[in-house]
Amino acid sequence: MCGIFGLIVNEKALCLPQTYEESLKLLFRLAEFRGREASGLALAGGEDISIFKRPFTPSVMLSSQEFQEYLGDYMRDRCDTTGGVITKAIAGIGHSRLVTNGSQSEQGNNQPAIGGNIAGVHNGIVANVDDIVANNDDITQESELDSEVLFKLINRNIDENGANVARAVADSFVDLEGAASIAFYRKDYDTLTLATNTGSLYYAGDVDQGWFVFASERHFVERFLKEAPAANMRVGTVRQLKPATLAIIHFSSLAITPVSFADIDNVVEEDHVHSHKCSGHIHDNSLNDIEYKRCTRCILPHTYPFIEFDEEGVCNYCNHFEKQKFLGKEALNRRLEPYRSSTGAPDCILALSGGRDSCYGLHYLAEEMEMHPIAYTYDWGLVTDLARRNQARMCGKLGIEHIVRADDIPTKRRYIRRNIEAWCKRPNLGMVPIFMAGDKMFFHWAREVRKETGIETVIFCSGNELERCEFKVGFTGINDLAVTEVLYQYPLWNKVRMALWYAKEYALNPAYFNESFRDSLFSFYSTFVAKEDFIHLYHYIPWDEKVIDKTLLEDYNWEKGSESDNTWRVGDGYTSFINLIYYSVAGFSEYDTFRSNQIRAGILTREQGLKMAMNDNVPKMEALEEFARVIGFNLDEVLIKIDAIPKLR
Repeated sequence: MCGIFGLIVNEKALCLPQTYEESLKLLFRLAEFRGREASGLALAGGEDISIFKRPFTPSVMLSSQEFQEYLGDYMRDRCDTTGGVITKAIAGIGHSRLVTNGSQSEQGNNQPAIGGNIAGVHNGIVANVDDIVANNDDITQESELDSEVLFKLINRNIDENGANVARAVADSFVDLEGAASIAFYRKDYDTLTLATNTGSLYYAGDVDQGWFVFASERHFVERFLKEAPAANMRVGTVRQLKPATLAIIHFSSLAITPVSFADIDNVVEEDHVHSHKCSGHIHDNSLNDIEYKRCTRCILPHTYPFIEFDEEGVCNYCNHFEKQKFLGKEALNRRLEPYRSSTGAPDCILALSGGRDSCYGLHYLAEEMEMHPIAYTYDWGLVTDLARRNQARMCGKLGIEHIVRADDIPTKRRYIRRNIEAWCKRPNLGMVPIFMAGDKMFFHWAREVRKETGIETVIFCSGNELERCEFKVGFTGINDLAVTEVLYQYPLWNKVRMALWYAKEYALNPAYFNESFRDSLFSFYSTFVAKEDFIHLYHYIPWDEKVIDKTLLEDYNWEKGSESDNTWRVGDGYTSFINLIYYSVAGFSEYDTFRSNQIRAGILTREQGLKMAMNDNVPKMEALEEFARVIGFNLDEVLIKIDAIPKLR
């Protein structure tokens, strides 16, 4: 199973920072033989605990710029002013993962794990995780990681045992079924605790020379003693921590006296628990460790395309913002009046995706405007079952005919897969919309349904400027604060520039010249070139989230997704996928632009918008997994590639 290891040095070691770094890398390379699917490191030193983990092999993680910066920053704080030898004790514990519980692409499933005030690594499997959670109301499992529950149990027992770490660890192992060899820090003590019920921990060290090393195999420690960068670390005796035994190592002394679980009550607590108490925090740098400068009025970060901040920290998007001016219900009525049927015959076509905007639009046309719409849906392979159920609820209750135009769904899904595979070869945020090019055919099929039915008026429930996403155009190098939700209205020169930009990206990445190429070309034509004379509902009436949600949920028993309280694009795996890309690489997503526009419009406070965006940006794993299954790609493999993309800074 997984490889765990650790290395502590204190001021006695006269250790250079680069020596410590090379020693850690040696331990990672040795541990890699036990697991290559994820890697992580937790650094301590009597103060804060800092965690870095990635869903990569150790060799990939170690060579990444982010890891080099993380390790360098931590080491600099523990060296003398000239960057010479380490002047404060520093402890590192690492993990090289063989996946057992939970996908490594979800960072919460990787180690080091956090359990309350504890950060630690675990080799083994806790077989009775469900029982531990069920029998302890104060212990919850937020990930699929059994180690999380184990460390939460130990942490709770420490608190209940008057901070007697040794007693708490021994009690926790009594409740455990399975195998566990662990190493952990607790944020308020400058100690490392080792414990095992299998004997899979080996160690060596020298108190006078100021170093201590451990690993999950004897062979790893022996290799370390032979190959360690520092000569003083090549002399030592390898010892085993026997089954049902623990040891607590103080950073200052590095003395180790193993104690069996059965003898805990016969030892002096002060010698084996915590003679050095400190204040500290656990910093998890595993998801998004970049410090983003955000607009002081909205929440857009400095990585947003073409963003600029004035002296007060307010961005140019806020400074140029104007509230949307609606044409009004009366103008809409005048537009519809010539077509309104007096006999109840269909008099308009409404594009119904199954999302909240179009569902509310169907309600509004039928109930408020007394129109008799036909609902039209273009199904190209990404209309979800949840959307279909909501379409059925709306059409059934309102008594509205529903026309569906289905494309060659297996082929369309294959096109998406081909373009995702191509994108992964040369990731570029400006090319992300190419995944969704196939859905732009809904404009074409709307025109076709109009011809087939003889109904002239076609209504799209778009035009809500709160949903503007300038950044998608911005990532193609086009700076346009006037981006509209109506794509046909883009300025001609910008359409030309966009076409040239896409042509360049295709030339640089020939993988895009796959079987989807003609489909993508026609989608561009259908979207940006072909004449459009549709009615956009939210150019006329205000978009009111509270009214929309209340109407749909109360009047139609409208169904929300299971992973979020947000009704925007519920159950949409594609949206979850692209927003994960944007958020992972650039630190923001469609949700941040949406909430920022709501803040500017006075709908939300900045604090509310920031809190909601943080919640919105939590990966929706259920939707992502379903999207990957439908499209036919390995989600873990793609998410790992996304995580490896250099972050915008």
